[in-house]
Amino acid sequence: MRRLLGAVLAVLLWTESAAARDLAAVVNRANRAQDLTMPDLVKIFKGQTSRWPDGKPVTVVIPDPGLPEMKLALEKIYGMSKEDLRTLMVKVNHDRGDRPVIVVADSDDDLVKRVESAPGAVALVDVYSITSGVSVVKIDGKLPLEPGYALHGNSR
Repeated sequence: MRRLLGAVLAVLLWTESAAARDLAAVVNRANRAQDLTMPDLVKIFKGQTSRWPDGKPVTVVIPDPGLPEMKLALEKIYGMSKEDLRTLMVKVNHDRGDRPVIVVADSDDDLVKRVESAPGAVALVDVYSITSGVSVVKIDGKLPLEPGYALHGNSR
């Protein structure tokens, strides 16, 4: 019984830590975006901003909204439930019929690869998944892991 209880506790702690990870906003290396305000980031991720300043269309790449990794984004970026985010995705993707605004990736590696291959792509990824193929965007003048960074996983 003790082992079972210990295993259940370990799974619960792992799930909470997965949901509390630090995220970084990343863009394709060709994108000149270097610093975004939090309100601008929210507009981009909600599909309210359709083009970057250089004219490239915005494509938002996210994990499945139901995954624990999306907890921080649901709270700080979307301000809605996973069900409401799914509804939003259907609406914004339908409104731009020629190309989806928000696409779902299978993993952090897939998120990064999609951003690397699409000039207008942007994603939120675990800070430990960042590669040289993407550029990290400052949010309100701060980079991930700096004090006061908006997408720090342990803040409440």
